[in-house]
Formats: sequence, structure tokens, C-alpha cells
Amino acid sequence: MITAPAGVAFRSLVIPKSMDAPEAADFTEMVRVRNIVYRQISGRDDNDITADELLPFYQPDEYELRFVWSVVKDDAVVGRIGVDIPLEGGSKALYWLIELQREVWGQGIGSAAYEFVEQVAREHDRTVLESWAKHPEAAGPRLDPPTGFGSIPLDHAARFYLSKGYTLEQVERFSELDLSTSRDTVDRLLAEAAEVAQGYRVVEWFAPTPPEWADGYAQMKARMSTDAPSAGLEMPEETWDAARIAKHDEQYTASQRVIHVTAAQHIESGQLCAFNELVIGRDRTGVTHQEDTLVLKEHRGHRLGMLVKCAGLVAWRDIAPDSPRVITYNAEENRPMLSINEAIGFTPVSYEGAWKKVLDD
Repeated sequence: MITAPAGVAFRSLVIPKSMDAPEAADFTEMVRVRNIVYRQISGRDDNDITADELLPFYQPDEYELRFVWSVVKDDAVVGRIGVDIPLEGGSKALYWLIELQREVWGQGIGSAAYEFVEQVAREHDRTVLESWAKHPEAAGPRLDPPTGFGSIPLDHAARFYLSKGYTLEQVERFSELDLSTSRDTVDRLLAEAAEVAQGYRVVEWFAPTPPEWADGYAQMKARMSTDAPSAGLEMPEETWDAARIAKHDEQYTASQRVIHVTAAQHIESGQLCAFNELVIGRDRTGVTHQEDTLVLKEHRGHRLGMLVKCAGLVAWRDIAPDSPRVITYNAEENRPMLSINEAIGFTPVSYEGAWKKVLDD
């Protein structure tokens, strides 16, 4: 039995099927508070999103269970609890978040919410709990992950995780690229990469993925769960096929967010072997998000990471010419990808910690 502080309740959020549904008002309020929390943490609006843009990403599917609760204090929504449970075979992992407005910190709400998360984990037979948190740069003591790459300040969020028995497993770097000043560098690096990447060609598309690329894209998305650096985190191997790509694409098209995929194809075999995703919301003057990027292990050493990143940025000039910058996250131990980003002109902004706890069976 979870005892929340007086006047506080965790209210299960019914996900509406559309913004016309009666439950849409509660979903809209959750998103409004979500945006406030992210702005309070980072001092930026990079993660702002409208409720109707976010809603497609909360629709149920066969690949994971997604739950969300509004944290209510004295009848006002002050935060949220989120739990994602991957349904890949044999996984014991559960991913969670607790986000509270700064003005209700220190009242025991976060601790009660965390007890609730562990209760949900045990109800679903999950013993590996993992969570990610932003750690803006700050003076004072720091924490190092066991990877030996990067560090984070011992801030409010870090102290919370440590008090609950978590270990810092990985540090991710949050970086940004000024699109107004990077054009000449990107053009030069693209030409240099194309010279090295003999035997490969660039292909690109928007969601929905054309049928001829769906299987290759699915193979690369599956390899994100095995080839990308994950330190000591439990990242279940994902199964992707054309049907899952269609579901993935539908989330973007339904939200009117643009996703542009730039890939490298090995000409002799026809295999897609590297890709980069750029995404922007309905507001085409907003920030651009660089999402997944991967070069398959067996094709590394041909400058394909630089090729797809720069080719995508060149195409982006016509897609979202008024977007001011691109933001992205990379594991601090992923030196090859960080080197590419640094050469292009990405600069560090802040860091994110990946935290893990294993519950007793």
C-alpha cells in the first residue's frame, strides 16, 4: 500500500483515441505540465510539444505497454509518472520516469511516486528498473559512470536516484548544431566522405517508408538495440519488420511531425548499412531533433556515419530552412559518433544520466 502525502494522488491517465475524446482534456493537461517541467530543468523549450502531436506516440501497440499517471496535489496536476514495459521475449526491464514541477520538490511526493513505480514493476514481474534524467551543468561534486566516459553533477536528481539504490551506468552528451553557421563545413565533409565511401550510395525518404526500403530499414532499427553502446544497461534485442516500421512511421505521420531518413546502400549487395533520422514538429521554425543514427558493424570504416549525417543536413535545408538548430544525444563512450558530430560543429550543452537498479526476486 502506497501512502502519498496529504492532498496528493496518482491518477491513472486514460489515453484518448483522439483529441475529440472526453479524456483528451486530462491528456492535454499532462502534456502542459510535462513541458513546464522540461523547461524548468533545462531552461530551454527544445522538448516542448503539443498534446495532439504527442498523442500518436501514446497509442497502444504490441511492442510495449505504456502507462502514465498524473500527479495531482490539491486538485492541480503538478507532474506525471510514466512506465514503459518492453514486450520483447524474456525481458525483465522496465523503464520509468517521475517528473514534478520544481515548486513541489521536497514534499515527499517523488519518494511516494517511486514506491508506486516499484509496485508496478513487481506486478508485472520486472526486476531491472532503468531511468534517464537530465543533469544540467553545475558546480560541485560529480559522479562518474563505470564506463569511464563523461560525468554528471551530484545534483537533485542524482541524489534522488542514489537514495533509491540506483547506480549511474552511462552518461549521454546533449549537443546542438547551429544551422546558420555550419553550411560550408557540412558541404566540405560530405564531399570528403563521398570520396571515401566508394561502393556506397545515398538514398533518402520520408515516412511512410517506401516498400523497397522497409525491410532494410527494419534490419537497421533492430541493430540499434544491439550495436549502439549501452554500457551496463539491459536493452532487450528488438525485433523489427516491415509491419513495425509501418507502425513507427504512422506515429510521425499522424502527429504531422516530419521524419526524414538518410541511408547508405552498399551498391553490390543492395543492403542498407547506415542511416540517420532528422525530425521536426509541425512548427517548421522549431528545433530539429536528430534521432537514431547507426552504421552496421560490418560496414564501419568507410565514413558512412559522416556521409549520412551530412547528406541529411544538406537535404534539410530545403525541408526545414527556418529551423535554427539540431539537437542530439550520444553516449559519451561512443567516440566515433561524437568525433563526427564535433567535426560537423555540434557543441555540448548538458548531460543525461542513465540509471539502473535490480530488484530482489
